[in-house]
Amino acid sequence: MRASLKPPALRSGDAIRILSLASPVEEARVEVGCAELVRLGYEPKLDREQVFARDGFFAGTAESRAAALRAALAEKGTHAIFCSRGGYGTNYVVEEFAAAGGPSASTSRILLGYSDVTSLQIYLWQKFGWVSFYGPMAVHGFGGGADVADGYDSGSFHRAMTETRQGWRIDLRGEAIAEGQAEGVVLGGCLTLIETTLGTPWELDTHDAILLLEDCDMKPYQVDRALVHLKQAGKFDGVRGIVMGDFPRCEGAAGSETVSDVARRVLAALKVPIVFGAAIGHTKRAMLTLPLGVRAQLRAAASGTWLDVLEPAVV
Repeated sequence: MRASLKPPALRSGDAIRILSLASPVEEARVEVGCAELVRLGYEPKLDREQVFARDGFFAGTAESRAAALRAALAEKGTHAIFCSRGGYGTNYVVEEFAAAGGPSASTSRILLGYSDVTSLQIYLWQKFGWVSFYGPMAVHGFGGGADVADGYDSGSFHRAMTETRQGWRIDLRGEAIAEGQAEGVVLGGCLTLIETTLGTPWELDTHDAILLLEDCDMKPYQVDRALVHLKQAGKFDGVRGIVMGDFPRCEGAAGSETVSDVARRVLAALKVPIVFGAAIGHTKRAMLTLPLGVRAQLRAAASGTWLDVLEPAVV
């Protein structure tokens, strides 16, 4: 695994740029999420024309979204970039970035998001070694409130954004479907978006990874197909452990296999610790914030499931 580039930590009063890099977003829902950030002591900044733009099923053109990201990375006084929501379209931003040569190391910022933002997080890691953060966004997470259903987990968010001296433990609140413990670099995100990096110049290198896999609105056979595709592409070779999400709204026909059943069947031969049902990404529980690009130890046991982050994610 490559050396990581960690962003500066967040401090009370810091400015956070809110960006819409994928699908359009409802103004009222963003406002609720921004109010929560204010309550936490931060200063959310919005270019309303950018954040609330609509161009079909995108939040503005690919060029305008990429330009907004470049501007945010260069913006003096902005300490982090939080995405408004996911949806679809961040892959276009990545393409625009790649064509322009990408950002410079000196513009490293906290980037927080999940779902479709996976495309950008993988690109920044593969090309530049940027540590980013898989967790709540303005609408989904902060808009729900702290430590409640459909909200975000305040403890893991705070440690990820501010801890500069040591690691910390995250209770994944999942089920061990293959017990054990292993150490590796936390990588991954949304299953569909990981799969779509295959064949691109920023295809995710999963060797030595604690691999996050989560998604929603898939039938169990579709999850099966995606997992088998990753397996056939060699993406489970050298993986140290796997953390899977809740996979909400992924039920099949009555009496058929569940996503958990699929995971057990497809992944059992890997002989690595596997956690299913962690409160990451698309979850109805308080969403955890996990750093991507730092070393951690995964522990999966009948008595509980934990991720021990072994180093700070920010400096």
